[in-house]
Amino acid sequence: MSETAVVRAMFAAFLAHDRATAERLLDEDFVFTSPQDDHIGKAAFLARCFPTADRFAVYEVLRLLPDGEGGVFAFYEYELTTGARYRNVEFITVRGALIVETQVFFGGSARSGPEYRGVAS
Repeated sequence: MSETAVVRAMFAAFLAHDRATAERLLDEDFVFTSPQDDHIGKAAFLARCFPTADRFAVYEVLRLLPDGEGGVFAFYEYELTTGARYRNVEFITVRGALIVETQVFFGGSARSGPEYRGVAS
């Protein structure tokens, strides 16, 4: 499975609340970092972050860009159930078909409309 396929599978598991698949895709030493979470492990990520998918009304991956060394930049846009819309970027490191690290970089508000959307790869 390619790195981008692993990342797509993880996003799909997140949105479907499929914890069993997420657990299989995450390395036992997985590390997650965001502006709200500082290098938390797999168990903390699954307990704290994974259950938040129900907050999203729309979640669209705009671009996936592999770096050629096991890393994938994921650029996505989402709309919360409140109507607020945002864009974020994640750098996800994949080794041996497992995600070993995710670093999230929060973006700002996103403007809606097709002229502001990228092309998914």
